[in-house]
Amino acid sequence: MKVVPLGSRLLIKPYEEEKRTSGGIVLPDAAKEKQMTAKVIAVGEKVEDIDVKENDKVLYSKYSGTEIKIDDEDYIIIDQDDILAKIEG
Repeated sequence: MKVVPLGSRLLIKPYEEEKRTSGGIVLPDAAKEKQMTAKVIAVGEKVEDIDVKENDKVLYSKYSGTEIKIDDEDYIIIDQDDILAKIEG
């Protein structure tokens, strides 16, 4: 299934969270902090003033966007104003 964001929205896929600490301790889901980095999957037609395109890595606001599930994968539809930074390198 293909999802095309409308207006000034983006479809992003959050990166998987680390489930172990560096010491090897497994963290339960409740103890993990929400991940705020994601890969841009699709960009709406009216996205302006930010230089992001598909496959870019971005930092986004912690509690923004609408979480959706497509083919058992988690995605977020987010407004362009909730993108805080583009991560390079």
